[in-house]
Amino acid sequence: MSPEHVAHDIRVSYGHPHITPGHVMAWERGAAAPSGSELTALAGVLWCSPGELIGRPRTLREHRIARGFAPEDVARAVGHELHAYLRMEETDTWRGTDRQSAALADLLGLRLPDFVSVTGRDAKLGDLLRNAVTTRWQAYVRPVAKVVPLDRPFLEGALQALHQDYQGHMAATLSWGGGGSDAGDAARDFLDRIVEHFWTRIQKSPA
Repeated sequence: MSPEHVAHDIRVSYGHPHITPGHVMAWERGAAAPSGSELTALAGVLWCSPGELIGRPRTLREHRIARGFAPEDVARAVGHELHAYLRMEETDTWRGTDRQSAALADLLGLRLPDFVSVTGRDAKLGDLLRNAVTTRWQAYVRPVAKVVPLDRPFLEGALQALHQDYQGHMAATLSWGGGGSDAGDAARDFLDRIVEHFWTRIQKSPA
């Protein structure tokens, strides 16, 4: 189906008169994202589920849609007013108690990395991890544990391993062997992807 056909069907069959081929092409390129009702309409036109169009969910809204829940379902399950929950989806900012957070994770089947991401803690976790690997990792076990609810031995092992990995990159930049700019680039890339490296380390940690 061409963008023209898709836009026409969305307008006629799903009551979105503002949708043009330009909207459809922007969605295809990833330059724009459809709203919840537009995504539902698009899925209907393409004979698939909204979750199939999302790919790997990243935001709270995408996880909800992938699971096939209406906003009302999630708001009721976690104990939030609907308008408050929708505001959280719009701003990608989760504001809930520990009990509400646990209910959200259970309802949407969130893995811990996804839970940290959809509750807006990725940036804070990244800052803590960068500080941990560039200074004394021991001082950051407790702060990281407040963001990521894991047993202390898991966190200690992961932070120590990350610290050693980063210090290895830094040692290469100072070696007489001429690690030079390549080693420096590797160290910067390591810091940029520190959250990803953290989850990899957690998965490798023995049970």
